[in-house]
Amino acid sequence: MRIGIDFDNTLVDYDHVFLDAAKREGLVDSRFRGSKRAVRDHLRSRQGGELLWQRLQGYVYGAGIGDARMFDGVDTFLRHCRTNEHDVFVISHKTQFGHYDPMRVDLRSAALEWMRAQGFFCDDGFGIPIERVFFENSRAAKLSRIGAVGCTHFIDDLEEVFGDPEFPVQVNPILFANSGTLRGGAVCSSWQQIAEVLFDGPR
Repeated sequence: MRIGIDFDNTLVDYDHVFLDAAKREGLVDSRFRGSKRAVRDHLRSRQGGELLWQRLQGYVYGAGIGDARMFDGVDTFLRHCRTNEHDVFVISHKTQFGHYDPMRVDLRSAALEWMRAQGFFCDDGFGIPIERVFFENSRAAKLSRIGAVGCTHFIDDLEEVFGDPEFPVQVNPILFANSGTLRGGAVCSSWQQIAEVLFDGPR
């Protein structure tokens, strides 16, 4: 198999980073609890909240990425891919800089450094060639790349990626979400479920 995987919120779990940063900046009450989505919805409910949310994203995906972690099960999944010689590609819609980041952190370089720290590229880690990591400027470019590298499957947390008419029809979609509607693919709420769909069920 040639398995393509989205980066933000698919491989990388930012929930605690968003919550901690929002509390530190006084954007939410110290007693606030919730995921990235909860923080986003709370900020967007306020006047000027969309700009606050965009700035928070700029920090978390840049300077704050060092505090992020892989989702549970990613490690086991990627090691299985390596052992069984399944090609893995990381293909993400990620601009070089955040639109509202005053620090102008290079988001792509920050992501690559995070991946190095997690063992994505090393021989005793996941052994994914860095040449198989693609950060694209737009969703259209991302979808084009998925087709160009010949992915047989693609894993993403955004349902709208698979609903885009330009999503390659020959690629099997896997939605990483608690719920959703997906024609011709699987909806999985955990990486353990993704592994079951890809490695234990019908191919």
